Amino acid sequence: MKTYVQQIMLGTVTGKPEQALATLQRIKAAGYDGLELNRFMIHPSSLMVRMMTRVAGMPTGKGGSLDWHGLLKETGLGVVSLHADLGTLKREPQTVIQEAQSFGTNTVVITGMYRFDYQDAETVRGLAADLNAAGARLRQDGVSLLYHNHNVEWLRTNEGSRAIDILLQETDPALVGFEFDSYWCTDGGADAAQWMQRLGSRMKLWHVTDRGFRQNGPSMTPILKADSVELGTGNMDLEQLWQIASDNGVTSVILESHKNWIHKDPVESLELSSKWLHKIDASRPDML
Repeated sequence: MKTYVQQIMLGTVTGKPEQALATLQRIKAAGYDGLELNRFMIHPSSLMVRMMTRVAGMPTGKGGSLDWHGLLKETGLGVVSLHADLGTLKREPQTVIQEAQSFGTNTVVITGMYRFDYQDAETVRGLAADLNAAGARLRQDGVSLLYHNHNVEWLRTNEGSRAIDILLQETDPALVGFEFDSYWCTDGGADAAQWMQRLGSRMKLWHVTDRGFRQNGPSMTPILKADSVELGTGNMDLEQLWQIASDNGVTSVILESHKNWIHKDPVESLELSSKWLHKIDASRPDML
């Protein structure tokens, strides 16, 4: 599979042109094919976005004014997809389409619904209708729409079904695919392998993160807190998930580890994860 890095990991190491170039060069040297971009990180972001991402431990940084086209061209890195917010896509679909295409990708991903009630079934149905409409508009210009999950989609709604069930049932497979995040599915208490099998060919991209523990000192109790860790160092059965993703026809995997990076260094973290990615890819010649 081709391998990419989610841009959200890079906010603290892409603040200035020289720093961003050095970071992208290390990503290239680690064997990655490119990035998955976020619109709120390739443009100056609002105060609200900066505050939210800082609180989450994944600050957007000051790279919104950089020449990302130039940086990617200079380092030879590609773009697998562009993350966008649904509001902008509904208001300015052509702007999002043209931006995605300018980076050489025909895939737009919706994620991170803000102040959204995933436990209200009608609200989730409304989201499904909006996704169908956006997917239909994008398809007119040859662009595909994917929905990226977190853990909240596995909440039960006021009708007893899970939000993810409604999204699967109410979205048109011809208009809406999925960028499946196995870490967040697991964090939501669900079986990632089972859900990947259920998605089947609707799973177009795979967000991969391992889930485990990094003990930094003596614990008050013998119970540790789960968090993202470098690939191959946690407890998820990533080999099984890799096989399922391949069976589903997925040809690109995107690394997105969170703030729990080794030595608090996102670049060192992605370099370590790259070793696992390319080891398993080389050991499975039957896979794409």
